[in-house]
Amino acid sequence: MAYARLSLARTFSGPILDLGGGGEGIIGRIYCHQAVVIDNRQDELDEAPVGPRKLLMDAADLTFADASFQHVTAFFSFLYMSHDIQAQAIAQAARVLCPGGSLHIWDAEIRSAFPDPFLIELDIDAAGTPVHTTYGIIKKDAVQGPDHFIHLCRNTHLHLTDRQDRGDWFYLCFMK
Repeated sequence: MAYARLSLARTFSGPILDLGGGGEGIIGRIYCHQAVVIDNRQDELDEAPVGPRKLLMDAADLTFADASFQHVTAFFSFLYMSHDIQAQAIAQAARVLCPGGSLHIWDAEIRSAFPDPFLIELDIDAAGTPVHTTYGIIKKDAVQGPDHFIHLCRNTHLHLTDRQDRGDWFYLCFMK
């Protein structure tokens, strides 16, 4: 099982769109009313903490106007998407970002998720609130790492400004 220990402080100003923000709702938990969280599963949105605006929506088909958000975040949500959907979601994220806006990706380094499932245990300090959870998938096309997302983001003219490789997980920041 992979493992990640993360600490996230409240550092973003302006409107935030969180892709796949249901469940533990880490970004929504930190930024509350500043964030709009979307998820394609209502049960995940129902589970997420109260505070942010929650919408049932597919990250690959965003209904927001161009340049609507200063930040787009994806906190361990791309691992649940196929590579085609990841590319579409990143293109949509780039579209809804304001000029000078940023895309932030925290996700798992996955070498294999089939036939055995991939699991990552997370200990998160969400701006002072401890959260412990485990995410997991089982699928054949799950292999991903930071270089995969750098390539996808370059295709949408987003520019890498920060890369942190942490073994089992990584963080990437891109600017529009």
